[in-house]
Amino acid sequence: MNTNFLRLLAVLVFSIPLSQLCAQDSVSADSTGLPGDNFSLEGALDLFKSSSSPEDFEKRLNEKDNPVNNLDLNEDGDVDYIRVIDNMEEDVHALVLQVAFSETESQDIAVIEIEKDGPESAVLQIVGDEDIFGEQLIVEPYDEQESTGGKEGPSAESEYHRVVVNVWFWPGVRHIYSPGYTLWVSPWHWRHYPTWYRPWRPLTWNRWHVRVAPFRSHRYHVVKTHRVIRAHNVYTPHRAHAKVVRTRTTTTVRTKKGTIRKSTTTTKVKGKNGNTAVRKKTRVAGKKRGG
Repeated sequence: MNTNFLRLLAVLVFSIPLSQLCAQDSVSADSTGLPGDNFSLEGALDLFKSSSSPEDFEKRLNEKDNPVNNLDLNEDGDVDYIRVIDNMEEDVHALVLQVAFSETESQDIAVIEIEKDGPESAVLQIVGDEDIFGEQLIVEPYDEQESTGGKEGPSAESEYHRVVVNVWFWPGVRHIYSPGYTLWVSPWHWRHYPTWYRPWRPLTWNRWHVRVAPFRSHRYHVVKTHRVIRAHNVYTPHRAHAKVVRTRTTTTVRTKKGTIRKSTTTTKVKGKNGNTAVRKKTRVAGKKRGG
C-alpha cells in the first residue's frame, strides 16, 4: 500500500480526537461553575418575546427540550420547574422567574422588569439573581440604528449604534397592559405541578453550552446600568433565596477568586550593641487563581 496514503490516514485518525478535545477544553473554559451556567437570560427574553402572556411564558419555560432552562438546584436529578410571578404596581411589572427549592424555601432565578414610558412605549430588562450568576447580571434587547455622521453622498460612511428597544408591541407586554389583565401569580409549588408537566434530566455542560450559544447573537446584550428603576424597586422587597443555593454560590465565587492569607512572625534578637531588636517576617499563603 502507498506509504504516503498510510501517513495521511494516520494523520486523519489522530487529528479528529485531538480537535474534539480542544473544543471540549474551550467549552469548559467558559463555564463559571455557578448555577447560572444552566440558565440563559438571553434565551428567556427571546422566549418571552414570542409568548402571549406570563402564563404562556411559564408553560414554555417548563416544556421538555426548551432552550432556556437546564437548572437542577436541589440536585434531585431533574430540571427544576420555573414558576412566573408578576409583581405589579401602577404601570410597572416585575415578572419573577422562581424555583420552589423545597417545601419552605424558594430561589429567584431572574426577574423581567418592565416599565411603560409613553402611550405606546415600554422598556424592559432581565436581571439575573446574584445567588445564581455570582453577581447581578443585567441583559436587555437592543436594535441597531444607522448613522452617517452628518455626511451625505457616495463618500458617506455608515455607522451603526445600539439603541434601546421599544417592547410595547411584544405580545406578552401588550397583554399585561391590557385593561382586562388578571395579575398572574403561578399557582404551582413544591411537588405540585400542572398535569402536562413532565420532568426531564439535565444536559451535561458541554451539550448545554452549545445549545444556548446562538441566543447571544439574537440582539440581546449584557449592560451595567439598571434602566428600569421603578420596576427594580418594586421587585427588591419580594426577592427570595434558598440558604443552600446562596452558600454554594458564595463558596464557588470565593474559590474562583482565591484567597491570600498573610501571617506575621515576630522574633526578638540581640543586636551587636546588646540591645534587643524586633524582627518581623510576613509569609503569604495561597494565590489568586488566574493571577
